[in-house]
Amino acid sequence: MTFFIKVMISALLIGAIAEIAKRNPTMGALVASLPLVSILAVIWLWRETQDPVLIASHLTSTFWLVLPSLPMFLVIPMLLRSGMGFWGALLAGILLTIALYGVGIWAARFIKGVST
Repeated sequence: MTFFIKVMISALLIGAIAEIAKRNPTMGALVASLPLVSILAVIWLWRETQDPVLIASHLTSTFWLVLPSLPMFLVIPMLLRSGMGFWGALLAGILLTIALYGVGIWAARFIKGVST
């Protein structure tokens, strides 16, 4: 599969989620929370490598690296509701996620099966 096709499918997915969220925030959140990007990445990886060990390693690493991103989805709304501006709340959520990724990557070294 060419890089261009992968980019177009990914862009269409992101655009569709944004359009759905404008009409129904809960439905947009539901679609955004589906692991569609991970599924597409695994399909593309399989088509290009057919390496089950690589796929298993990728999925295991994805699981562990999703966990540090979850607090962002609570912190940003909390900051917005407390009166912080959008860009400040977004930046704070991103910085928190980066810090937690650092902790997650450090911790992953001690978990069997996770390659960093």
